[in-house]
Amino acid sequence: MDMTPKQIVHYLDDYIIGQNDAKKTIALALRNRYRRMRVEPELQEEIMPKNILMIGSTGVGKTEIARRLAKMMGLPFIKVEASKFTEVGYVGRDVESMIRDLVYESINLVTREFEEKIKDKLDDEINRQIIEKLLPPLPEGATESARESFIKTYNKMENRLLNGELDDKKIELELPKKAHVEILDSSMPMDMTSMQESLNKMLGGLNKETIKKEVTIKDARILLRDVASDKLLDQEAIKIEAVKRTENGGIIFLDEIDKIATGSKNQNQDPSKEGVQRDLLPIVEGSSVHTKFGQIKTDHILFIAAGAFHVSKPSDLLPELQGRFPLRVELDNLDEDALYKILTNTKNSLLRQYQALLKVEDVDLEFDDEAIHAFAKYSVTANEKTEDIGARRLHTVIEKVIEDISYEADEKSGEKIIITKELVEDKLDKIIEDEDTARYIL
Repeated sequence: MDMTPKQIVHYLDDYIIGQNDAKKTIALALRNRYRRMRVEPELQEEIMPKNILMIGSTGVGKTEIARRLAKMMGLPFIKVEASKFTEVGYVGRDVESMIRDLVYESINLVTREFEEKIKDKLDDEINRQIIEKLLPPLPEGATESARESFIKTYNKMENRLLNGELDDKKIELELPKKAHVEILDSSMPMDMTSMQESLNKMLGGLNKETIKKEVTIKDARILLRDVASDKLLDQEAIKIEAVKRTENGGIIFLDEIDKIATGSKNQNQDPSKEGVQRDLLPIVEGSSVHTKFGQIKTDHILFIAAGAFHVSKPSDLLPELQGRFPLRVELDNLDEDALYKILTNTKNSLLRQYQALLKVEDVDLEFDDEAIHAFAKYSVTANEKTEDIGARRLHTVIEKVIEDISYEADEKSGEKIIITKELVEDKLDKIIEDEDTARYIL
């Protein structure tokens, strides 16, 4: 990933309006990872990632920034909610499970990349296996003319297969029987998962049978891909690359970190909250976590934590944990102008999504500029009168306005419908005016 900080920010600008400080901080953190991998090995070990703490209300873009990074990066990335973890001994997930989840994500990512490299080989292998089911094999000692006839038939069959003419034809497949079910749960203690792995291997070794299934050729392609992939891919090379990428490029987005903060003023604290922070500390500081794929060092995994901090504040976190998030960035609340830009300037904006959905029913939906401004205005008003849920309020407001049009779309096929300011006002004025109604409906 050799994008410059400016390129990263430019990419994020297509999806997230404003929040320039947050974009800049994250862009630099990612670029520094790229830079670190290009310095001498001795110094590489010393350069630690600068973890980031994002502070901002719900719906201002914290999670969206993380989601877009995941698509852009080609690095193992997971989003977890800190509030799901609890101290060992309480009901909840074990904190180390997020590292195991990250490794699985990395394995999936690297496997997809390896499959892409051998895509042609995979397709050839799948086609060969399907054609073998369609054509009886050539008997041994066949004459030269029989061989030529077989090759011609084979080529014709292959062309028909590639053109999709045989997609609905049914064939019988013999697939490896999965006698053991992979029930490895990343929240289990490691001694339990190790025991399960041994049991799975033992059961797998005992049962090498195959199972017969009659499926269409279209479905057969999907079922045979896994079998062909296992046969052609170097699983050991995938594992080595995935572990390396986890340790040096892994990113964990820790959402709702404020929910595990323990304010000194509040005496009725859940005792497990501080325990979760203490369990998080060694992982964020740098430690080794045992996984199915070996020991994973967490020293160079980048942690991006985010929280609204309405009730608590960052200083309510353990001092040691605060110190592990040296980069702080505050995200701005969204005003009317920002919400208008979210509807008009972002790729695949909410308005484009609604237009595409109704286009399926052959209805052309258009939004007046004044109507878009009205959506933004009513969203801000609703956020002020009730809870501030940021850009998520746009979903509620727009849905309320076009609900009836969407419901009757099948009767309006071929029509062009323009959403005007008057229509928006008609649908929302009464709801917004009555604060109690607004609280329940919007």
